[in-house]
This record gives sequence, C-alpha cells and structure tokens, in this order.
Amino acid sequence: MPSSVRIGVDTGGTFTDVVLVDEETGQIITTKTPSTPANPADGFMAAVHKVLEAHDGTGGDVDLGAPRVFTTVAIVHGTTVATNQLLEDRGTADLGFVTTEGFELILEIARQSVPDGYGNSYFWVKPPRIVPAHRVKAVGGRVDHLGREVRPFDETQAVEAARWFRDNGVTAIGVCFLHSYANPEHERRMREVLTREHPDAVVSLSSDVLREYREYERSVTTLVDAAVKPIMRRYIANLSQRLGRGFSVMKSNGGILSASEVVHQPITTVLSGPAAGALGAALIAGVGGHSGAITLDGGGTSTDVAVIVDGEPSLTTEGTIGRYPCKIPMIDIVTVGAGGGSIAWISPEGTLKVGPRSAGADPGPICYGKGGTEVTVTDAHVYLGRVPPHLLGGEIPLDVAAARAGIEALAGKLGLTPERCATGILEISAFNQSNAIRQITVKRGLDVRDFPMVAFGGSGPLLACSLIDILGLRAAIVPPDPGNVSAFGLLTVDVKNDYVRTHVSRDPSPDALGEIFTELEAEAAAALDREGFADHVYARSADLRYFGQAYEVRVAAPDGPVDEAWAAAVAERFHAEHERLYGYGYRDDPRHAVEWVNLRVSGIGPITRPAIARRPRQEDEPSPVCTRDVYYEQWGRTVVYRRTGLGAGAVVRGPAVIEEYGSTLPVHPGFTATMDDYGNLLVVSDR
Repeated sequence: MPSSVRIGVDTGGTFTDVVLVDEETGQIITTKTPSTPANPADGFMAAVHKVLEAHDGTGGDVDLGAPRVFTTVAIVHGTTVATNQLLEDRGTADLGFVTTEGFELILEIARQSVPDGYGNSYFWVKPPRIVPAHRVKAVGGRVDHLGREVRPFDETQAVEAARWFRDNGVTAIGVCFLHSYANPEHERRMREVLTREHPDAVVSLSSDVLREYREYERSVTTLVDAAVKPIMRRYIANLSQRLGRGFSVMKSNGGILSASEVVHQPITTVLSGPAAGALGAALIAGVGGHSGAITLDGGGTSTDVAVIVDGEPSLTTEGTIGRYPCKIPMIDIVTVGAGGGSIAWISPEGTLKVGPRSAGADPGPICYGKGGTEVTVTDAHVYLGRVPPHLLGGEIPLDVAAARAGIEALAGKLGLTPERCATGILEISAFNQSNAIRQITVKRGLDVRDFPMVAFGGSGPLLACSLIDILGLRAAIVPPDPGNVSAFGLLTVDVKNDYVRTHVSRDPSPDALGEIFTELEAEAAAALDREGFADHVYARSADLRYFGQAYEVRVAAPDGPVDEAWAAAVAERFHAEHERLYGYGYRDDPRHAVEWVNLRVSGIGPITRPAIARRPRQEDEPSPVCTRDVYYEQWGRTVVYRRTGLGAGAVVRGPAVIEEYGSTLPVHPGFTATMDDYGNLLVVSDR
C-alpha cells in the first residue's frame, strides 16, 4: 500500500543522523552513517538510502523523484555547511562591500565593546574585518531615517564600483546603504547596476537580509549572507540533482524553508543543526510533562546548549557565528568545543587541557583505527569501559588496545595513573559543558536548578551523571535514540519566515503601526503561498525600550486591529518584561517615555508533528545482557543493559551501563535511571 513518509537528515561533524516517519502507520525508524566532511552530500545520500532500506528494502541507488512505493517523500535537512564556512573563515577572499559615501570605515569602527570586558582591552587585538579596505567601495546618495531622499543615487559611481569588482574578480558583494531599512530604493538600484555590469556576481542587499537599523550589525550580517551564498547554492543544487527532487532546510529561527527559497537567504541556516536539536528536545520534554528544560546536544566536535521556557526554546537576535555578529532571529544557543572527538593535550605549563580542537570524523579518535594519534574524550570513555568496544550496534568496531596505549602514553607524560588521566579528561570535558550551561542560564538570570536537562546527541548522555553532580540539576532526561534527536527535531517544526521593519517613535500612530504590520504580513503570506501552504499563521512582536536606552526588549504583540488599546497592551507587556529581566520598570513614571523601535512578523506554515507512542509497562526486574569491567571510582565488574530490553517503569541502579544503537548512558554509583511511559530515561542522584 502506498504511504507518505517524512525524512529528517542532520549532518554532524562525525555522523550523519537520519529519522524516517511513516505518516500512515506512525512508524519511526532511526539510523546513522559516518559523515563525509570532504563532500557532505555523500553522507546525506548514504543516510537517506540507508533509512529507506530499513523501512521497506528499496533504498538502493534509486531516483527518489521517480514513482515508487511512496506517494510522498518529504525530506528536511539540518546542515552545517554555512556554519563551517564562517567558523573556518572561508568564503571571504572574494567578498566585496558597497556602502554610502562617507561611511567607508564602518567595518573598521565597528562597536566599542571588547570581549571579556575592559580589563582585557590592553591585550585584545581587533580581528581583521570581514572585507579589507581596498574591497570597500562607496557610492553617493543619501536617504534619511524616515526614508526621504536627501541626495540622489549616484549611478556613475555605482557603475565604477561594479566594474572594479568585475575586473578584480570579486564575485560576492554585500550592499548596505545608510537608512535603507526605511527606504530600500537606492540599494535596489545598486543591484540593477551590478546585474548589468557584473552578471556573474552574487549580491546581497541589507534591505532584504535585515531591514532594521544599526548599520554595523546590518552591514556584517549582509556580508555574511553574501559570503555563504555561493557555497550554499552549489551544495543545494548538488543535493537537489542527486535526489531528483526538492527538499527543505532547517533555519536558525526554529522553522524550515524549501531549498529553492533558502538559496536566496542562506544566512538563515547558520545554526541549522543545533536549532533542530533544541526543538526536538523541547517536544520530548513537553510530552514527558516538562515545560522547561536545559537541552544539551553532545556531538563529536562540540556541545550545543539551549534553554526551553514554556515549551519553546529561547530566541535571540544578538547571536554571533565565529567572530561575526549575525543579527538574525535564531534560537539562543551556546556552543562549546567539548564533544566526543575533543582532543586532550598538555599546555606549556604542563597541565591537562581538553578541546576545543577536535579529531572530527577523519581521522577521528585513536580508537577509530583510522590513523588518529591524539587522545580524545571518546578514547577516555573506551579505556574506562564506559562505552562498548564498538559503535552503531557493532557496525564500527573500536580499537580498545590503541585507546589504552594512547591514554597510558599521555598519563606517563603527566605523571598520572592511566585511570586518573582518563577520568581527568572526562572531568574537564564535563566542566567545559557545565560552563556552557551556566552561560545560557545563570547569565540569563535563570536558576539552573529549576530545570531538568535533556541530554542527547551521540556523546550527550555520557557525562549526564557528572553534570548532575557539578550543577545540582534536578534530573537528566535521556530520550530514546539520543543520537538522532536533532534529525527527529527536523520533523517537528513548521515552515517559518521572519520579517522586520524599523519604526522608531515615542508616540506612534496606530494607523502607521497597522500599515507596517499589514505590509509585513503580506510579505509573509506571499512566501507561504510559494511554499504551498493554504493555512497561514502570523505571530507579531515588537521591540521597545525606555527613551534614552541603547537596546530593546522584545515582547509578543496581540492579533487583531491595531488601535490605541492594542498599543497600550503592548506597552504594558514591555513594562512587565523589563521588570522581569532587570528588576525595575517605569510603568507609572511619565518622565520615562516608551519608545517603539522594531516591528516584527513571523509567517508560519503549520505541519503535523509525529506522535510519540507510549511504551508497554515492565513489571519484572530488568535483566542485564552481560557484564564487563568498568571504572567509576574503582574498577569493578558492572552490569550492562540493552535499552531495547527496558519497558516503562524499569529501574536501573548504578553502577551500570545502558547501551543502545547510537549512544550509551553510564549510570554512576549513587544514581538511578528510570524509564518513563514514553521511553525516556530519567536519571537522578540518590545522594
């Protein structure tokens, strides 16, 4: 019988994870394949074919666009292509910038902030700008903050700039004119000139990428978009050709977009994979009865941490990718270089360090047997017996002897026993992860002890007990198939596009506000129509501040007609949110006027989320499948359980190890893991 399936594919640094949901039967299939860093599309295709083979045995080298047993194959992809391009400082060698005459040094001036505070200002060296001075071109013309033309656009200078870029091989160009958020006409005329004079160039306009004020952030965000656009277009075109069909891509804001649309706004994908993980974990936590949670996505290269509040991940527009500020809506995620492949090394002072450098997928940890020579976090787990001598249910055997030799050699250099060296590596990695959790909680005014932690990713559950101890967490939730939660998250999200317009006013006219919201909703509707959605949902919000403040507070804005009562309701939400965030507000003080800054609309095309089935109850005591030597506080023969053999209500008391296809949960002495009705393992300390 023909069926409709949806497939989520998340490409990570070490493994490519894939989940298939059969919408007719509700069946969920998960699997993994090694990533292929040299060409991520190879790993993507291998993952799709593997999961289709597991579903119905037809996953070989087939054209997925051809008629087959499925009526629909919908594919959603979480990709790190754009992120890696920025983190590795690639893609900026042929990047050019066009700005308003007189503002050529905007990238050099930047902002006055110094990382780690002004105590670091003496030592800090400003990093190179994203575009060097000689590739910055100025064009005459000016509009004011209300969008009124003050000086006409200088087409002669525009032509000169376009021809210079063409003659010097600059093929990716960002355009950011002063106050183009209020009137984009001059930027659009610049694009016309570039299209005519330099047709091979890829062009990004700030009025398309980020139509709000603050020219430095708008300039860099636009240039980042231009920098990643060529590689993303090639990657998307390659995948579409090999698939024989279109697909969708996860965005940083928690929505998805068709690949044909993403190529026009690739910057929206810079946190694609981590965003999917946070959303998948939010759904899992919500089904388990937890409206708030910390999400910890441990991979091979890094660990991504986010916070779920009232069932939704926190959002921000103050994100950075590498050294570049990217002022686009994105899930608020902190990333730390503490994954399974993080390398242990000795500092010049003779102390043990872990990360952020990673062995990645190739050559990988020593135990992979692919030529790796540096000890990693995974090697420490293997030496201590906390993971089995293989990965993916036996598909990838591990070289335990090589890992042991590596740990012993490093321990000898440090003057430690091998056990102390290996546990030290894991302790440092756990503290690195705990620091990321503190950044996303304590530094945001949240008490980490108020939240359970959802630990997922291939390496996420490995340090769950350690993090409970370090942070005093209530519990850790380890979902089924934790290594595939990000891929599962890809199948839980709606299509979502964000639109913004700056409108600075202390006494805005409701008619003016209503007109802007109408225009933004029309833009959102057009995009959703192109995506094929008949049902449209619009979420309004606004950025407000007290007059004289430099930064704003975002609050949700109600639906319905925009009138005086509507504006008063938004202002009241601002007062309440400001007081919650900063401990004070000026609700009853007329000396502090409320200033409106940005109006926002999210256009949402809703999808049907996969249902998480209840697990059958297990009345009997769970039975281990084997025992092996594991080191916790000392070496001891330890029971090992298969997660597939545990039912709802099963209790595993440490010391123990719970293994499954894509991950392992070491249950330390003094901890208990209990399976809930939906297959999640709830880990708590008995101390």
